[in-house]
Amino acid sequence: MEYAAFLSERCRAVESSGIRRFFDRAARAVNPVDLSIGQPDYDADDAVRDAAIDALREGLNRYTPSAGIPQLRQAVARQVSAEYPGWDPSVLITSGVSGGLVLALMATINPGDEVIFLDPYFVSYVQLVRMIGGVPRPVSAYPDFAFPAEAVERAITRRTRVLLLNSPANPTGRVMTPAEMKAACDLAKRHNLLIVADEIYKRLTFDGINPCPATHAPERTIVLGGFGKTYGVTGWRMAYVAAPEPLIDSMIKLQQYTFVCAPTPFQHAILRSLEVDVSHHCRDYAAKRDLAYQALKDAFQVTRPGGGFYLFPKIPARFKNASDFCEAAADKEVFVIPGCIFSGQDTHFRVSFATSDENLRRGCAILSSLAGGA
Repeated sequence: MEYAAFLSERCRAVESSGIRRFFDRAARAVNPVDLSIGQPDYDADDAVRDAAIDALREGLNRYTPSAGIPQLRQAVARQVSAEYPGWDPSVLITSGVSGGLVLALMATINPGDEVIFLDPYFVSYVQLVRMIGGVPRPVSAYPDFAFPAEAVERAITRRTRVLLLNSPANPTGRVMTPAEMKAACDLAKRHNLLIVADEIYKRLTFDGINPCPATHAPERTIVLGGFGKTYGVTGWRMAYVAAPEPLIDSMIKLQQYTFVCAPTPFQHAILRSLEVDVSHHCRDYAAKRDLAYQALKDAFQVTRPGGGFYLFPKIPARFKNASDFCEAAADKEVFVIPGCIFSGQDTHFRVSFATSDENLRRGCAILSSLAGGA
């Protein structure tokens, strides 16, 4: 039977993830160095795992209110308000930051409305905006991945509704400066835009603070924050949205008919884990960042990342594009992701340093040898 005729235009507009092909190839390799994975290589601390086990044994396995258990919502709201004095947002607990992004876009975007974000971008941005009938408007941040305020302003039209920011960024690791964040907020105010701030890597910021738009434009800011990367529990799908109450109320209404609620035992586990000190993970990953950057900087043009798990080097001139370079690396059983998956151009590739130091050294040595023609 031919099923294509039954597929919606929405489904046809969405592309499959290009990252999956490299995951699958790495799984078939004999002795791979997988530098493609975007999740921490550390497991949850014992206290975090024990909190989940306790929640399961206590029978906390039924539905919660769609907004999340009140105790967790209140605890997250207190943390957010403490970090950004003067901001008193409402909080919704979501099934991952991706779930929060879906709800935020569904609540704010009409068909034909435009969403601006920087190129390179996280792979979901283009596809999710298309899925809800919006129009993605990526704006180039090459070559240094700084926020290009003038270019962003030129891209704004009467249909632009949302400015989507990602800091620390995936795939570049770039952390916005305070001046860049203020410029972004000034643009949003001038053109009456909402700001959606994807801060999934906020707790993995290495060299200072990660600025938040709530500091400058609290009345028009939606913050997406997550627990999976920080606590090593990406499979729990635990995150939150912080925003003015009318926006959160609209997202709660949409959650009732989509995700229903975030996973119940893990809501209770995260509540009990909020006081667990996981800052050592950030220190460990800052060291991994330095290891990978030092190993690659002489062979590639690469910006030193300020947070997250990633570097985004430029390919050597002798390669036609990043896809060719990544195929050559895969032939040597080193797996990295071509930039075209995150960008309108295919000139860079993403390296994840969320792996052992031994793997990093080995993988970076092979990548550098490729750059030199070996």
